[in-house]
Amino acid sequence: MEEESDSRKINNSFLRDHNYATEADIISTVEFNSTGELLATGDKGGRVVVFQREQESKNQPHRRGEYNVYSTFQSHEPEFDYLKSLEIEEKINKIRWLPQQNAAYFLLSTNDKTVKLWKISERDKRPEGYNLKDEDGRIRDPATITSLRVPVLRPMDLMVEATPRRVFSNAHTYHINSISVNSDYETFMSTDDLRINLWNLEITNRSFNIVDIKPANMEELTEVITAAEFHPHQCNTFVYSSSKGSIRLCDMRASALCDNHSKFFEEPEDPSNRSFFSEIISSISDVKFSHSGRYLMTRDYLTVKVWDLNMESRPLETYQVHDYLRSKLCSLYENDCIFDKFECVWNGSDSVIMTGSYNNFFRMFDRNTKRDVTLEASRENSKPRAILKPRKVCVGGKRRKDEISVDSLDFSKKILHTAWHPYENIIAVAATNNLYIFQDKVN
Repeated sequence: MEEESDSRKINNSFLRDHNYATEADIISTVEFNSTGELLATGDKGGRVVVFQREQESKNQPHRRGEYNVYSTFQSHEPEFDYLKSLEIEEKINKIRWLPQQNAAYFLLSTNDKTVKLWKISERDKRPEGYNLKDEDGRIRDPATITSLRVPVLRPMDLMVEATPRRVFSNAHTYHINSISVNSDYETFMSTDDLRINLWNLEITNRSFNIVDIKPANMEELTEVITAAEFHPHQCNTFVYSSSKGSIRLCDMRASALCDNHSKFFEEPEDPSNRSFFSEIISSISDVKFSHSGRYLMTRDYLTVKVWDLNMESRPLETYQVHDYLRSKLCSLYENDCIFDKFECVWNGSDSVIMTGSYNNFFRMFDRNTKRDVTLEASRENSKPRAILKPRKVCVGGKRRKDEISVDSLDFSKKILHTAWHPYENIIAVAATNNLYIFQDKVN
């Protein structure tokens, strides 16, 4: 993908840096809502920050697209499981928006054990003129009431409130890694290492177990579930990925318990590439349906693969994210980076895919032109409205001036979480504790 390509003139239009310094401030999930007007982030401290897009003004047309803080609230608190003597982290693992039905917004957020449904609403009026209580809220003596008043609504400063409407708990023995809202907008699923549960959004005290891969003897455990997602249009279809590099597509019409899959996607391993790390790097960290519902995208440690739902034998496309790390797997294993879970996202038209890497690099692959680009999200080279320059990694031999050596990469700076606006070329990139929002250059 060339720097001059119109679709890739990425403009760093704004950077959100909250001067984060602690572990609790590390961003752990990023998600646009269905219109792209809101963007939510969750962090390790259990907080959710919602950004709202600025409306276009005639005086400053270039400001259209800027996102500013709309609401901040504490979604989860640290807990302690006394039966198992385990601390339950407050870290937000995933956020998923529900489609907007009225003036309020709804989102699901989850930590390792509990999913919560939050309502985010605006209030710009307050009631006044109660009969049974005074303006301070104190109850009045009925004997002192000599006349009746009609309460009225008075204008007030806009207030954005976040209130928990449902709490879905006590259904997971293991850590929740995924939540996904069904296209029927009535149900959602939550996934842990060994089980997938189906919930109704209105019912909190009961869920249905639809996948259970836990063996009778835990010593026989060979794989775990790493991610799961509902089909965007077919409410009966979902997929889940495994630590062995396979993807199973299930149909809930076939049986109540979907232990037997309808389709099984797995790429045969090349014996010549077999190594000690093969099984670790083949583990799938993310799976996403395309917006059209025709394709699946999976991310493992070194590659992104696109699968056609009609072809189970091998992926349709394979993109190398950072193949130069293949020679570094030993040191990446020793510093635990090999277990990092990178996410992947589609653009609105399913023509470009994006995923993160190390050194605050993120990669984009154009499926039509087969071009790819490496960009960097960092404060040093990201002044507002500056054009992002493509980066290149030098593997060996002579290094050019604008290249960075593979030995100089900073593995503590990693981009695990990204999001793409559903209709426009606006992306959100979480680089540790900074959120960067980039958009196409506006001429």
